[in-house]
Amino acid sequence: MRHIISLLMENEAGALSRVAGLFSARGYNIESLTVAVTEDPTLSRMTIVTTGSDDVIEQIIKQLNKLIDVVKVLDLNDGKHIERELMLVKVKATGVYKDEMKRMCDIFRGRIIDVADNSYTIELTGSCSKLDAFIEAIDRSAILETVRTGASGIGRGDRILKV
Repeated sequence: MRHIISLLMENEAGALSRVAGLFSARGYNIESLTVAVTEDPTLSRMTIVTTGSDDVIEQIIKQLNKLIDVVKVLDLNDGKHIERELMLVKVKATGVYKDEMKRMCDIFRGRIIDVADNSYTIELTGSCSKLDAFIEAIDRSAILETVRTGASGIGRGDRILKV
């Protein structure tokens, strides 16, 4: 099962390496990883998307809590949460593709953020499944390049990851 693990960690050199090392040493895969400083400049928030059984995820969380740099860990899948991902996709914008890409961009509530002679760069945000659906909906031969951020997530309502 896919899980989004969010954690607060000290904003220090090598902290990211120690977390990634924990995953690789135990043979766990990281599907996506995002890290940025929080409103407190001494802390960073890391969001890790991984897959595994409940037992594996429980073990990962226990191991993360043992790391000295990690302040707090939360499995967002344990409650209601919001998740978003950003995708930039450069597509052909010539001939039949020109109007088709505009139409698909509108359908998926994307934005064309760059127009070149032969291409559009489209920005889409949403769930992983929405972004996957966009890729499936357009002609694969029209795709020139794709960049995805991976999931970022936050608990809903009163569910807060804070020290």
